[in-house]
Amino acid sequence: MGNLTLAGLGERIGQELGLSDWVTIDQPRIDTFASCTGDHQWIHVDVERARRESPFRGPIAHGYLTLAMVAPLAMQIGVIPTDAAAGLNYGIDKVRFLAPVPAGARVRLRVVLAGLEPREGGQVIMKTQNTLEVEGSEKPALIAETLALLLPAKGA
Repeated sequence: MGNLTLAGLGERIGQELGLSDWVTIDQPRIDTFASCTGDHQWIHVDVERARRESPFRGPIAHGYLTLAMVAPLAMQIGVIPTDAAAGLNYGIDKVRFLAPVPAGARVRLRVVLAGLEPREGGQVIMKTQNTLEVEGSEKPALIAETLALLLPAKGA
């Protein structure tokens, strides 16, 4: 992907901004997320029980873990314009969890620029359509419409 700039964003509305590398969502990552959030539901962390009792025949990632992957993978793609001082999470308009992510599966993020809302002082709210794809699955793990507040660099 070419370097995005605040001035050039308008030309990119409706276009794909990029595709991340594949990332493995392994059991240690799932367990760490469970420890961070306190969500130790067996379907995520009890490997043997999940193999026996889960309709997915094994543990799956937390939906919110998959959602939490959107920001770092978007940063890897480079969706924050190079001339912005910062891009901050501003909100999520819509999220749908469409397919489970089995422990050990690989995911990647596809980002499309959905819209821009200029604000005071050169700030911009950037709306993106994020699709977290699961390797080997026809359905994505999730689709999320997210908002980022872009802050211009001083003097811009």
